[in-house]
Amino acid sequence: MRILVVNGPNLNLLGKREPEIYGNATLWDIEKGLREKFPGVHLEFYQSNSEGAIIDTIQKAMGGAFDAAIINPGAYAHTSYAIRDAVSALKIPVVEVHLTNVHAREEFRHHSVIAPVCKGMIAGLGPAGYELAVRFLVGS
Repeated sequence: MRILVVNGPNLNLLGKREPEIYGNATLWDIEKGLREKFPGVHLEFYQSNSEGAIIDTIQKAMGGAFDAAIINPGAYAHTSYAIRDAVSALKIPVVEVHLTNVHAREEFRHHSVIAPVCKGMIAGLGPAGYELAVRFLVGS
């Protein structure tokens, strides 16, 4: 199983940015933990603060190099129809992940334009959300 994991804006600041909201784990900690828990799964990680670069990376998954994808689009979840369209074009299952419970936060975070084109969404479980997404994708 080959899974692309795409992380959006500001996720490179995990562990530093608002740890009371996002926790102390860095993005590298999350990636390392997933590699350790799923040694038989090829996980390719990508993070960008740029919408276009995220779209370019998602489009690479169209070529058959991946069996599934996980995306944490960050704030782009609420605004980026361009990322939504890129995810929608994929013929592989995609799970949207958010570290925080977006429904318990500011009103603008309550709606994801990307979620409707994903197989599912996991929110509010911190780094464990990524692990659950991998478990789901490996089992589906």
